Amino acid sequence: MAIKLICSDIDGTLLNKERQLSPRTITAIKQNANIPFILISSRMPKAMLHLQKELGITHLPMIAYNGGLVINNGNVLHSTEININITKQISEFCENTKTHVSLYHNDEWFVPELDYWAKREQNNTKVNPHVAPINQTISKWTKEQKGAHKIMCMGDEKHIDSLSKFLKTEFPNNVIGYRSKPTYLEISHKDISKKTAIAFLLKQHYNKLDFNNILAFGDNYNDIDMLNAVGIGVAVANAKEEVLAVAKQTTASNKEDGVAIFMEEYFG
Repeated sequence: MAIKLICSDIDGTLLNKERQLSPRTITAIKQNANIPFILISSRMPKAMLHLQKELGITHLPMIAYNGGLVINNGNVLHSTEININITKQISEFCENTKTHVSLYHNDEWFVPELDYWAKREQNNTKVNPHVAPINQTISKWTKEQKGAHKIMCMGDEKHIDSLSKFLKTEFPNNVIGYRSKPTYLEISHKDISKKTAIAFLLKQHYNKLDFNNILAFGDNYNDIDMLNAVGIGVAVANAKEEVLAVAKQTTASNKEDGVAIFMEEYFG
């Protein structure tokens, strides 16, 4: 099996405990620069670009929002958005439970206030949000005829439980939410995933390759279909049990440079 493409999740997989690329990881990727290295994440593009720059791969596509947005050199190759009316209903539900709502479209990130949750994401992603009332953002996007690539809801675990049930009851065919943490719910369009985004890249950008030519790394629920589909799906040691169960191989944890270790051993 010839590996011709590498896809890696970012948080909990590629980055270390300081949420940075370690020197060892940078070296391992640069030593295999002949193989395209695609960042694939629930992050927004702006929160991925500085990592691409560190790795010297800004000429390569990136997959943001769990597959909701595929970009190459700043150009949008593929985009799937959550309907603005559904976005409004989800936001109103969260307002009643005082759950933080972040709305994302491409490189736009809107928050109603710079609260604990917004500051935490700001620190994690090195991106500054726009502060504006949710209804103002939704009104703006309605006029611009666009929706959300991602809705991030953060708050008390019991409120996130309620929101998760609300989505499954009201919008089972429109959106999907996954818990990256008990207090986090990331909401995406139902039709997208990391696997669908990779399939798009294979068709439009790397049409001489197929899933068997791909090595992929991941740690969380949104990585499962990707790791299942590729030729070599690798879970880091800190991955969720369900992810470890489907991975074809495992490596050390993200804090121990698991991606770098696997690449060193596999590619020599």
